[in-house]
Amino acid sequence: MSIQSETKRHTLRSLAAMKSKERVAMLTAYDVVTAACLDAAGVDILLVGDSLGNVIYGFESTLPVTLDMIVAHTAAVVRGSKRAFVVADLPFLTFQISAESAIRNAGRCLAEAGAQAVKVEGAYPEMCETVRRLTQAGIPVMGHIGLTPQSVHQMGGYYTHGKTLSSAEKILREAKALESAGAFAIVLECVTESLAREISSQVSCLTIGIGSGAVCDGEVLVVNDILGFSPGKSPKFALPRFNLKEMVRDTAAAYVQEVKGVKDSLQKSPEILS
Repeated sequence: MSIQSETKRHTLRSLAAMKSKERVAMLTAYDVVTAACLDAAGVDILLVGDSLGNVIYGFESTLPVTLDMIVAHTAAVVRGSKRAFVVADLPFLTFQISAESAIRNAGRCLAEAGAQAVKVEGAYPEMCETVRRLTQAGIPVMGHIGLTPQSVHQMGGYYTHGKTLSSAEKILREAKALESAGAFAIVLECVTESLAREISSQVSCLTIGIGSGAVCDGEVLVVNDILGFSPGKSPKFALPRFNLKEMVRDTAAAYVQEVKGVKDSLQKSPEILS
C-alpha cells in the first residue's frame, strides 16, 4: 500500500520560518490556469493584485478595481493552487474609510474567495490601527509602503522613494509601525536598495521587494510583466523573460491561415464535394 504525501499550503508559520534562510518567491495571479502553473513551479505566495486593473481590464490605474473583481479572481486563483499562500489585494476605498468596513471587506476575501490573507497600502496611524483591528479579527495582513499605486495621484507619479534622509526615516518608521500592528509581511515598492536592506534587518516580519533591489526577504513581480504579456511597457525592474504576446499573435495568425486555407482548398478542388 503506497502512502501519498498530501500537498499543504504555506502558512504564516512556514513563511515566517523562511526569513533569513530562504528567499520568498511571490508573483501575481488572476486566473485558475496561471495559478496552477505558478503553483506547480514552486511560487510561495500568489498575490491577486489590484494590478489586474491594468493588465486584465486595461485601466490606466488600479483605482477602478472593485472588491467584486478581487473576490472573483481570488476564488479562481485559490481553486487553481494547492501549495501557494494566496493574498488578496484590498482595492481603493475598501479599507481606508473605517476599520469596520475594512474587516467586512477583507472578510469577504477570506470567507467567499478562500484567500489566506489580504494586502493593504499605507502606514499612517489610522491605517496601522486598521491593520491591528484586522489581525485581531483573525485576518492576516500584508502591508505595502514606499510607492503605493493607489496613492499615485497624491504622490505625483511613479518614482523611487527613500532617496533623502527624511524620506528614508519616514518609511523605516512606517515599516516598524506595520510590524507592531501585526503585519506578517511588508511589500517595499520602489525604495532605495540601501533602505530596503536596512528595513529588512530591523523588522522581524518578512519584507517583499519590488523594484527595490535583491536585498529583501522575498521578491514580487506582476506575472504579465515577466511573461511579456502586459498591455503596455513593463517597468525596468521587471524585464520580460519571455514574449508571450508574440507567441499568442503568431499562433492565432497560423490558426487564421489554417481556417481560411480550408475554404481556399475547397474552392480550388470542388470535386471533393462531388
